[in-house]
Amino acid sequence: MVSAFGHIPVLPHEVLAALRPSPGQTYVDATAGLGGHASLVAPLLAPDGTVLLNDADPSNLARAVPVVEAAAPEVRVIPQQGNFAELPHVLRRKGLCADMLLADLGFASSQVDDPARGLSFSKDGPLDMRLDRSLPMSAADLVASIPESELAKLIEELGEDRHARRIARKVVQARARTPIVTTAALAEVVRSACPPAAGGIDPATRTFQAIRIAVNDELGSLEALLGHIEREAEQLATGPGRWLAPGARIAFLTFHSLEDRPVKRSFQRLQSLGCTIHDPAFVVATPEEVARNTRSRSAKLRSVTFPMK
Repeated sequence: MVSAFGHIPVLPHEVLAALRPSPGQTYVDATAGLGGHASLVAPLLAPDGTVLLNDADPSNLARAVPVVEAAAPEVRVIPQQGNFAELPHVLRRKGLCADMLLADLGFASSQVDDPARGLSFSKDGPLDMRLDRSLPMSAADLVASIPESELAKLIEELGEDRHARRIARKVVQARARTPIVTTAALAEVVRSACPPAAGGIDPATRTFQAIRIAVNDELGSLEALLGHIEREAEQLATGPGRWLAPGARIAFLTFHSLEDRPVKRSFQRLQSLGCTIHDPAFVVATPEEVARNTRSRSAKLRSVTFPMK
C-alpha cells in the first residue's frame, strides 16, 4: 500500500478495521500527510461519502488531494489547511458531522526527507522545523533566544534526555560565538555535549524532537483536540452531536510516549463517558510491516467508538 509519492501509510489494515468506513459516511483525516490512509478509506465511502483532508502543511495537502480524488472519484474531497485543534470549528462551520476521525501523529516522508524543512539532521539544511511556515518562530529563532534554564527544561521534558542541562549549556556557549542556523550545526553542538546513546541512536535525536515539538506546539494541539473530543462525548450523552456523529470512530496513531500518554488518558475519560475502547487497547506493527516500513517500528494505534444515540 504505497501512495503515488512512495509514501507508505502505517498500520493500514488496522486503521481500516478501527474506522470501519461505510458508503455515504464522512471521514476526517486530521493529518492528511500525502493521503496514504485517506486513499484507503475513501473508496469504501462511495458513493456519496465525504473526506475532509486537514494538514498544517499546505504543500502536503496540495499533494494529498489529487491522490485521494483519484482513489475515489465518487467521493467528495474537501481540503482544509490548518492546525487540527481547529477541526471541530471547521466541521461545524461546514455543516459536517464526522463518522470517523484519524490523527496520524507521525510525519510524511516528504517532510522528513526534505533538508529544507530542517526536521532531520541526516542532511544539512536550515534550522526551521515548522510544519506550517506561517508560524512566527522557527527552530533557529527558538535556539537563538531561549534562556539556558528553559532550554534545559524543554530538552529534558520534551526530549526525555538526561543530558539536557549539559546540552543546553553547550548550545548557549556555541550561539554566543556564532548563530546556530543549520541542522548540522545544532547536531554537532549536541554531539559535543554527550556521548552516543545506547543502540546507536544519534545523541542529537532527542534534542531535535524536543525543539520540533516546541516550535509546532504539538502537545498543546494534541491536548486541545482530545479536549474537544471529550466535550463532544459529553454533548452526545445528552443530545445531538455538534461535529461528531453517534457511533463515531476515533483513532490516533502515536510514535512516542509523550504523544501516547495523553491519548491513553483521554480514552480512559471517554470510556467513563460511555465510549468503547477497542480491544486490544492498542495495536502495533507486525514484524513483517516493520521490515517493509521501518517508520512503523514505534507506531501505536489506539481507537474508540462513541455510543449510538
